[in-house]
Amino acid sequence: MRYLLAFLALCGIVIASLALQIHNSTATAPCSINEHWDCGVVNHSEFAEIRHVPVAIFGIAGYALLGILALFRMRTSHLIASLLGLAFSVRLTYIEKYVLQVWCLYCVISQLIILLIAVLSIAWYLRTRQSHRSRQAL
Repeated sequence: MRYLLAFLALCGIVIASLALQIHNSTATAPCSINEHWDCGVVNHSEFAEIRHVPVAIFGIAGYALLGILALFRMRTSHLIASLLGLAFSVRLTYIEKYVLQVWCLYCVISQLIILLIAVLSIAWYLRTRQSHRSRQAL
């Protein structure tokens, strides 16, 4: 499980890096499909930065942390970090849907990755907890 979670975190780093590239570019975004799907609009909006730091950098750092926590089998810390990442992603999803009314393909992929990481992290944590209980019962 830890290798799968680390792989998903690596995928998240790649996607967040692509979003950061869009944020730093003035060219037309390759994922600008129509008026409802435009990474450029999302990544150049006022919501694309927190205190002048691109949101994508937080994504890269968060996914890197999740990968490290998974590889070192820090299940409880991984669970907490993944749930915090999911909560942050849900907030960004809300902004895309209700405030900007434009979707970023990279953001949606990232949202799916963090959702999958969170679900797998919950399962990993619960499975470990259950196996500890089984050993104690013996």
